[in-house]
Amino acid sequence: NMESVIPCFSFLKPSVSPGSLSFAPPSLCAPLLLSLPPTVTHLDVPPLFRSRFVLGGYRQVGQPWQRYLLSLLQLHNDSLTVWSPLLAAAVVSLRFLMFAVLGLSADVSSLPLVFYVFSALAYLGCSAAAHLLQPHSERAHYSLFFLNNVGGAIYLFLGKIFLPAAALLSWTSCAASCYVKVHSGWTCTFHRKLYSLTTISVISPILHRLATHSWTSSPTPSLHLLQVALSLLSAFFFSCSSPERFSPGSFDFLGHSRQLFHVLLSLCTVVQQEALFRDFLWRRPALARLFGAERLLLACTSFLWLTSCCGVAALLRLSSELLQHQEESDLDVVRSASGLLV
Repeated sequence: NMESVIPCFSFLKPSVSPGSLSFAPPSLCAPLLLSLPPTVTHLDVPPLFRSRFVLGGYRQVGQPWQRYLLSLLQLHNDSLTVWSPLLAAAVVSLRFLMFAVLGLSADVSSLPLVFYVFSALAYLGCSAAAHLLQPHSERAHYSLFFLNNVGGAIYLFLGKIFLPAAALLSWTSCAASCYVKVHSGWTCTFHRKLYSLTTISVISPILHRLATHSWTSSPTPSLHLLQVALSLLSAFFFSCSSPERFSPGSFDFLGHSRQLFHVLLSLCTVVQQEALFRDFLWRRPALARLFGAERLLLACTSFLWLTSCCGVAALLRLSSELLQHQEESDLDVVRSASGLLV
């Protein structure tokens, strides 16, 4: 009897009848997922956490942090918005590691490419974290989305690192994104138009290259064309609440414009990275000769400068908003106390 000789083998003895024996592994996540509260409608969350024409699939506000982390495995109206940048970040990381092993050298010509990958991972990570954790509280909502705006701004800047105009538009887009979180009306429309303008400015050199250069002289024309198409489509879905505006409630869990925007932008990042890697290998011998080591270092320094400016803008706006809410809360307390005294 093996079980009497080696007691640790007692798990080999089935505790159920042979007819009911199951070889399926126990689900460790099932009890945790069952503890998650069900999704609710837009009427059950404050206006700050709602999206236009999306009527259901919202997570309850004010839950513990771990519940929002576990909601990564739950179906809600931000599931695709969270998973698309996470998967894109994994693809970008693995592809960069493969490229670094095979074709990247430790010289100044590689710095812009390294900063691009850093910016892409920053914006993808900030985007996923913001949409996953933002229902925790109003402060978390503002803080995470302001951080997401900073990540998006530095990613846009790396699209044209040598043009000051792109840096200015990126910073303006970051500041407008932070401002629009606490205002509505024309400001929201202005912000969406500004994002579209910034997107066009970032891809304009690629459009010029496709229009003026022979496609046979470049190893990446199809990738550049695909990047342009994905960028324009993502800007379109960001600028208009389609298709949910035509059938409110029908695209709550799958297919609304916020999800489509993030899916298209994540695909665009993967395609853009591949095009940059191929262009880098093709034009690398002439890169340092055309621009010079000093100019490349200056471009990387300007990237850090833009990141700092966007971070300061987001922090100032966040501090102002939190101070305003604190003053409103104190005023409500004073009014309540005055009412009790009366």
